[in-house]
Amino acid sequence: MYFILFVDRVNISTAAPLIASDLQLGNTQLGLVFSAFAFPYAVFQLIGGWIGDRFGAWLVLTACLVVVGFSTALTGLAGGLTSLVAIRLALGFGEGAAFPTATRAMASWTPAGSWGFAQGIVHAAARIGNALTPPLVTALLAFRSWRGVFVILGLASLVWPAVWMWFFRDDPRQHFAMTADQLSTLPPHATGTRSRRVPWLRLARRMLPVTIVDFCYGWTLWLFLSWIPSFFFQNYRLNLQASALFSTGVFLAGVVGDTLGGVASDALLRKTGSLVAARRYVIIAGFVGAFVFLLPVVLIHEVNVAAVCLSLAFFFLELIVGPIWSIPMDIAPRYAGSASGMMNFGFGVAGIISPFSFGYLVDRTGGWVFPFVASLVLLPIGAVLALRLRPDQPFLTLE
Repeated sequence: MYFILFVDRVNISTAAPLIASDLQLGNTQLGLVFSAFAFPYAVFQLIGGWIGDRFGAWLVLTACLVVVGFSTALTGLAGGLTSLVAIRLALGFGEGAAFPTATRAMASWTPAGSWGFAQGIVHAAARIGNALTPPLVTALLAFRSWRGVFVILGLASLVWPAVWMWFFRDDPRQHFAMTADQLSTLPPHATGTRSRRVPWLRLARRMLPVTIVDFCYGWTLWLFLSWIPSFFFQNYRLNLQASALFSTGVFLAGVVGDTLGGVASDALLRKTGSLVAARRYVIIAGFVGAFVFLLPVVLIHEVNVAAVCLSLAFFFLELIVGPIWSIPMDIAPRYAGSASGMMNFGFGVAGIISPFSFGYLVDRTGGWVFPFVASLVLLPIGAVLALRLRPDQPFLTLE
């Protein structure tokens, strides 16, 4: 599912030069299209987390992927800026509840000592989607127009909800393949029980530091997801195929980072017994490494240097994913959907601002370097704020 969601989220970035030419859009307008996705996405981090806790992952994720599949296919029918923005809004609506709800499912289906790995591996699948989308879209463009590519990808996405409805169960005890030994490794709350009442205000205050750190991470991730193919295409005057190749290399580094971040976080937990060390230190290392390797991209105008440094920066940035997505489960496993949605609201807000700001600054300055400066400011801020994260302090209900 994570793979499919990111193919459908970032496919527009690879096709953006063709879409812009066909629909006569500038970089500022493209930035608006990219950011449109994030408006409902941010809102549904909050609403979707509650929906996932209330109605369960079986129903909610089925509905999410149906919306994603149809909105992706409808992108091929866009006639201009307005319809393209409307379709991206629909896609954001479909994807908004997916990750918080999936986190709720993982909190029930995964042993607590493996939460970092579980989050790392599913987000690695998302980065595989990032990495394969540029060459996949480019290959399909050899046989179909950009409109046809979106129709194909949208219809293919609809296979997943059919399989999910057949295979998944909210309660692990009701799944036909589960054994008693496997059930004994799951957390005490892994019963599939749906939370009817979420203590919103208290939980939001508890999650606020994580939300802010996720905003600092999300700013740079949205930049990568939205603009890296166009960065190579326009800044270095490469053709679409070469831009896709360089972009794939950058996103593959994220696959390694996602996986390693989750593995490292769980390994630190086993070695130290400290959730603070397991989550906080990996997150800080990710912010610092991403900052260090983004500097040469700003200071040196050479395509190979940019490709290598962007890959290393993305690798370090993605070390953050496994541990930061584990923190909502550490803090509030009973409300994992709502807590992770509150955290990822920061990511959604970054998605509203970052892609549009980047495109606007490119149009205003005529260059592709200055927009990276905001990332160089927010990355060290995120590292400092990560020192305030306390995954070792569980959220206690008043019940």
